[in-house]
Amino acid sequence: MPDAAAHLPFYYGSIARSEAEEHLKLAGMADGLFLLRQCLRSLGGYVLSMVCDLQFYHYPIERQLNGTYAILGGKAHCGPEELCEFYSKDADGLCCPLRKPCNRPSGVEPQPGVFDSMRDNMVREYVRQTWKLEGTENLTLHSPWEKGAVLRVPGLCPALGELQPGLEQQCWLQSQPTSGPFRGSSSWGCVGGAFSLSLSFAFATEAISPLSTFSSLLFQRNLGPLNADGYTPDPVGAGKSRPLPMDTSVYESPYSDPEELKDKKLFLKRDHLMIDEVELGAGNFGCVKKGVYKMRKKQIDVAIKVLKSNNEKTVKDEMMKEAQIMHQLDNPYIVRMIGVCEAESLMLVMEMASGGPLNRFLASKKDEITMSNIVELMHQVSMGMKYLEEKNFVHRDLAARNVLLVNQHYAKISDFGLSKALGADDSYYKARTAGKWPLKWYAPECILFHKFSSKSDVWSYGVTMWEAFSFGQKPYKKMKGPEVISFIEQGKRMDCPQECPAEMYTLMQQCWTYRWEERPGFVAVENMIRSYYYSIAAKPENGPGTGDKAKAALP
Repeated sequence: MPDAAAHLPFYYGSIARSEAEEHLKLAGMADGLFLLRQCLRSLGGYVLSMVCDLQFYHYPIERQLNGTYAILGGKAHCGPEELCEFYSKDADGLCCPLRKPCNRPSGVEPQPGVFDSMRDNMVREYVRQTWKLEGTENLTLHSPWEKGAVLRVPGLCPALGELQPGLEQQCWLQSQPTSGPFRGSSSWGCVGGAFSLSLSFAFATEAISPLSTFSSLLFQRNLGPLNADGYTPDPVGAGKSRPLPMDTSVYESPYSDPEELKDKKLFLKRDHLMIDEVELGAGNFGCVKKGVYKMRKKQIDVAIKVLKSNNEKTVKDEMMKEAQIMHQLDNPYIVRMIGVCEAESLMLVMEMASGGPLNRFLASKKDEITMSNIVELMHQVSMGMKYLEEKNFVHRDLAARNVLLVNQHYAKISDFGLSKALGADDSYYKARTAGKWPLKWYAPECILFHKFSSKSDVWSYGVTMWEAFSFGQKPYKKMKGPEVISFIEQGKRMDCPQECPAEMYTLMQQCWTYRWEERPGFVAVENMIRSYYYSIAAKPENGPGTGDKAKAALP
């Protein structure tokens, strides 16, 4: 049976939830914005994906035994089109009424699903075996071919789909006026004459292939305003394609496969690790090299932090602490720790983020990066930090240099050398002594009282935002540590970067609230930057390096 929603401009076919959300995000996140997609879990079902109050909602639509469609607990409707029309007039349990369809780009068809061709193949095989179709000659021998003559074919229509109670069926084969394929048609009619549904197929010499599939429901009503002024994404190829984080190999954990999870251990075997001699970077601890780690079913690119063999035991202990912390974390916006290898040197094996540090990338690409791109990356950082906050971890070294890029549109938080796991009942960590701390990124309570919490990470996030929107510049210019402390104590804050949107500078200032108790947490920070990102996602960019410049410092 043909897909009942295939003709709808806001039907995307077999796409994942994340793809649906990306389409809605780019369409502007207006209340009531919606699209329809195929349900990947139930045959014949759909999912209504929509937006309300900048949140995504996904409502499964089930195909009932009698052929109607309904959202769980809602009214049944003849088809998905009628269902959408109903909910455009009455929310009836939804978060809000449907107001604006997110239409497919012109010329783009719905994504086919895994079951889509199954029924066609069943029909072809049924007809081939029943009439032993090997060529045109055999077909005509079994058919009273006259133009318009009807041949009843019992069993053919059930192969196309389940009939509803009270329907009568009639199928026929009709010859073409000229040589070529024959045509088969199916007509379903309600006993009461309320509606009719017709299907057409072309019969080739060896099998059946769909010629055209259409439905004509006499009671069918036009969606009218639903199809008017709907957002239509740019067609593929109309502009630069933007890679999505979920399209990369490092979005999901390498251990998301249950078979691979069986082998997940902190310590890795040396013979499973291939190390490239080319260094990606170096420091006092040692160097970082590119490599490949061989897993049970696949190989993955990795970055390997190699410790110098002459380092003191305390350095090795700190490196092991970092590995143990990172090994517990699993989030798309955090560089995952694959494991530790003890061989010729102590080696930390991590996910590869080949784009390098955010500050260097922005400094080198200033003329190519748009403000919305920076907002996008900083939103991803906020999601990673919200995850750490939920897990009761304090990073203690969040800075643009410790945000690594997978590509221009995908950022991950790294470097957990100073991170601490808080106790279940602890809201902060207190360091016994001060170390070589990055004071320019630290909150007042960290510098003055050695207290670290998720709220102090929020302060660091504000500084990281400033770095990002100033295209990798160093914060506080040429000030030294004591000067920075005095500057903050006087109630002063860094000025708004030249092209930074006013909304983003306002968020920075909130992150720099002096009293940590009054500072927003990452749940609030992520929500604020997400709302702003969604509000600008569908707007055209003025060009690289441009944005709504802040006119004045806001309180």
